Amino acid sequence: MLRYTIEIVGWTAAAVMLAAYLLLTNGKISARSSLYHWLNVLSGAGFIVNSGWNGAYPSACINVVWVAIGLYGVFGRSVTGSAATAE
Repeated sequence: MLRYTIEIVGWTAAAVMLAAYLLLTNGKISARSSLYHWLNVLSGAGFIVNSGWNGAYPSACINVVWVAIGLYGVFGRSVTGSAATAE
């Protein structure tokens, strides 16, 4: 049962990542939008779970970086932006 759950997580992550890219390409969301970054964070987290479980450690590692970039896109820019606004 757990194996199937991990596979569902992986396929869902793939669908979320493709949806984010499709929305971006069609101009429905901006590359700087929080939604785009959250979709990347969620899909990256799903790939970490799936890749780690299946022993695909290079993929899991690159997705850790992917998630970190997405979190920076959500939280880092707002901190940087508010510091720049204060000056």
